[in-house]
Amino acid sequence: VHGAAGRMGRRVIALASTDPSFQISAAIEHTDYPRLGEDAGVIAGIAPLDVPLVSHWPTGIDVVIDCSLPTAVGSCVQHCEASKLPLVMATTGLSDALKAAVAEAGHLIPVVFAPSMSLAVNLTMKLAQQTAETLRNVPGGLDIEIIERHHRFKADAPSGTALRFGELIAEKLDGPTRQVHGRHGELGQRTRNEIGFHAVRVGDNPGEHSIVFGMLGERIELNVAASNRDCYASGALAAAKWLSRKPAGLYNMFDVLGLKS
Repeated sequence: VHGAAGRMGRRVIALASTDPSFQISAAIEHTDYPRLGEDAGVIAGIAPLDVPLVSHWPTGIDVVIDCSLPTAVGSCVQHCEASKLPLVMATTGLSDALKAAVAEAGHLIPVVFAPSMSLAVNLTMKLAQQTAETLRNVPGGLDIEIIERHHRFKADAPSGTALRFGELIAEKLDGPTRQVHGRHGELGQRTRNEIGFHAVRVGDNPGEHSIVFGMLGERIELNVAASNRDCYASGALAAAKWLSRKPAGLYNMFDVLGLKS
């Protein structure tokens, strides 16, 4: 687990420790982390695992789950490429350059890359696609707004998951669309080709997304919300299990869950 002491990394370790098909072989953090050398299980809030938190890459690894920070993703990708290690990329907020590096790694190693590892989120993405495709030519027009809520510590906005919702929906619409991020002032009436994004940062919310499909006289609203990070950690572990037997390639959670893109 790369980024093992972060909020997500600790939950990945805790849940993996209860699954007999997994063995935590390495818990990796940055060189300045003050608790290097301590047991990764203790840091995760569970019983000791006899796996110390380290800043180097040990041997004996079968698959890597990265849940670190964007600043650490580049070195992780490089190590996985050099060591031919399957990689589950669960870190969000990546720049376009980092996204391209992760995608490029898929030519050499198997990679699962998705803005959200949650089963419920990915199923909702599929529902959003089906809704957009069905309603794209509805009389009177279709308005689409995406509202996401996260904890106060989240650095990027809107979330990668919200942006992915927008991308998947746009694929099913006729003609080009444009992103509108929040609204303020005298903007005039809403145009037909907009997908609106709104980011809310409150308390310790681990993640919530609402996708509103507005029509004249009625609306459909899809809402998916996490109550804790275990849904993301469980999804990352499911992706790791699935990926360990796959050839080189760039995969996503639709692939892991058997959903058609």
